[in-house]
Amino acid sequence: MNKFIVCLLVFLYSTIGFAQISNILGDWNTVDDKTGEVRSMVHIFKATNGKYYGKVAKLYMYAGAICEKCTGADKNTPVEGMLIIREMTPTEDGKGITGKLLDPESGKFYYGTISYDNESGKLKLRGSIDKRGILGRSQYWVRKK
Repeated sequence: MNKFIVCLLVFLYSTIGFAQISNILGDWNTVDDKTGEVRSMVHIFKATNGKYYGKVAKLYMYAGAICEKCTGADKNTPVEGMLIIREMTPTEDGKGITGKLLDPESGKFYYGTISYDNESGKLKLRGSIDKRGILGRSQYWVRKK
């Protein structure tokens, strides 16, 4: 009987984690921290390699912008269509994903964590210069309707 209960709890816990990650997928509006205006729409998807990515699907502000400060293959490429969320994998608790975030304004990559906030229905992104997420900032995105 105890084994059954333990198995059931493990199953429920893993299902809850999967549900959290599935809430991350889809189209999200990025919001300017200072003005509250919608800046762009990002499409988050799971690739065939099992990792999660996010692509700028539409720019509402600064249409036609290119990533001048980016390096490598991203240098001087259009921001619209650019992968800004890269190689994300599920967190240990299964409530979010972690990997790399690209800031097209600075051209820099940051350690990133993305999770879904059940209460607000918003996506929480945390970008930081350290892996633990101590030195960084958070941003909230709103699901595209």
